[in-house]
Amino acid sequence: MRLLVKVQIPGTEGNAAIADGTLGSTIGSILADIKPEAVYFAEENGMRTAYVFINIQDASEIPAICEPWFLAFNAKVQLHPAMSLEDLKNAGPGIERAVAKYGRGARAAGA
Repeated sequence: MRLLVKVQIPGTEGNAAIADGTLGSTIGSILADIKPEAVYFAEENGMRTAYVFINIQDASEIPAICEPWFLAFNAKVQLHPAMSLEDLKNAGPGIERAVAKYGRGARAAGA
């Protein structure tokens, strides 16, 4: 399953890692361990934020993805299932069933 892992590094911890010269190397080490498909960096809500796209086979992999961020930076980590365009195309039948059962037309007809 592909996940978007959003990592937010609090200012205090991020600033300390910059001051002691470890921010880049620590992030690099974590990313080398988890082997993401893609990574993007930005600011969100005043915090250094990484958007890490990773593919996992089993939920038991989640701690190995999250714990390094918690331990190194006291980071806030969120996991979101993510789809590629191909995944979205394959979701069509499920979406159509939901529309037929729960869409406005189905509710109006008393289904």
